[in-house]
Amino acid sequence: MKKLVYLFLCLSITSCAVHHIPEEEFRGFWIATVVNIDWPKDPTDITSKKKTDFIQLLDFYEEMNFNAAIVQVRTAGDAFYETDLAPWSSYLTGKEGKAPENFENPLQWMIEETHKRGMEFHAWLNPYRATFDLDTLALSPNHDFYQHPDWMLKYGKKYYYNPGLPEVQEKFAKIVEELVVNYELDAIHFDDYFYPYKIKGEVFKDSLTFQTYGLPSQSLEDWRRSNVDSLVKNVYQTIKKNKPWVQFGISPFGVWKNKSTDPDGSDTRAGQTTYEDLYADPVLWVNEGWLDYLAPQAYWSMDYPPASHKAVGSWWANATPNTNLYIGNGTYKIKNNSDKAWKKKKEIPKQLTFARNQKNIDGNIFFSAKSLIGQHEKVVKTLKKKFYPLPSKNPSTLNKVLREIQLPGIESVKKQDEVVELCIAHTDSIPRFLNYYQLNGNEKQLIGKNYISESQNSGCFQLKLTKKQRTNKVVISISDAFGNESELLPLNLK
Repeated sequence: MKKLVYLFLCLSITSCAVHHIPEEEFRGFWIATVVNIDWPKDPTDITSKKKTDFIQLLDFYEEMNFNAAIVQVRTAGDAFYETDLAPWSSYLTGKEGKAPENFENPLQWMIEETHKRGMEFHAWLNPYRATFDLDTLALSPNHDFYQHPDWMLKYGKKYYYNPGLPEVQEKFAKIVEELVVNYELDAIHFDDYFYPYKIKGEVFKDSLTFQTYGLPSQSLEDWRRSNVDSLVKNVYQTIKKNKPWVQFGISPFGVWKNKSTDPDGSDTRAGQTTYEDLYADPVLWVNEGWLDYLAPQAYWSMDYPPASHKAVGSWWANATPNTNLYIGNGTYKIKNNSDKAWKKKKEIPKQLTFARNQKNIDGNIFFSAKSLIGQHEKVVKTLKKKFYPLPSKNPSTLNKVLREIQLPGIESVKKQDEVVELCIAHTDSIPRFLNYYQLNGNEKQLIGKNYISESQNSGCFQLKLTKKQRTNKVVISISDAFGNESELLPLNLK
């Protein structure tokens, strides 16, 4: 159940509007690196430019009180970090297999910069896409296309890993394990690319694999779905075995099935569906407990006839109540789509209002990160003022581990004008947040938070307070990655 804080926004002396701000709400944005959609702007840019551009993305969303960056670290058999399991991505360095210059451990740097801004870092991986085009000469000799040619299937203008091969699944579990063990991630994230979107007149040539590994009772379609099921289950178990607090989330295509093929499907007319065409069954994964969150891509406008945002969002809210549900919003379509609804500045605000009014929707994710930066000023202003004027806690997982959280030891509190610097010590081996609340009578309102990583046992943090916040009582708490929270500790700001 959502806990709501009511915020009175006075637009003038005589008119005040009430907006409810969820105490917990996922506010995410996807940073797409494939073909340099969001970052780096140009893979041949010097490192200082790449860093400046990444920080610009983070700073924009920090100012908007967002709390999670979902960053693509594997696009097509490549990596944005050093590993023996894949070559360096050409989207990072301009040439696949070439290490970045003067940019030691870019993934660790991105994680640290994200955490500095009080946000979670979700590592986004594409499991089955092996290449983005047919230019195999541009691939590194270390790419799986050359290392394991028997794993590859050509379909359309790309190569894919064959999902039916046990070795492919084993390799992917190793990739996930390496990331979870070596980096201070908050989640592993997959998008909607499982089996490829269907191309008319093309056949995905996995019939021999089906003959080898399929069960006599299985159809080709059910076998394909079982391969994706196995991948999801294995990845979930791999994550939890190593770091139980690291989440696993998937962002499927917005339509599971149309009602025309299954009465349990949504009232939509999608040309392809996640279940029948991509062989992915997120409803099963939620029911089996293999996911911490689901983020369907509902990139249509509120009333788009073939698949309205309203119909898609409502369907997922009803069909998957047993997980944290975040809705993917297509901010890239604002003033950039043939559907005239996207020309209106109220389209995204309408979608956010809809999400907050649904009992089982716990937040939103924008695709993609650059879509609001330096443009759509009126939309951004509305979002900041009416929807995100205050920070919000990241939702805790539904199957959280209950733990007692100790209050932090305060080493010093310094106040200079509107800035408070707080130095604390705390011992715990999993990530947590330092929360700042303002007390108004019996009500507490989150006004700021800092991320404390799993390896960090002390630190100094700064919080900017408004004049009103400086005169009211401010208290702090510690909450861990499972959502357990300590008691409140007053701060002496006099």
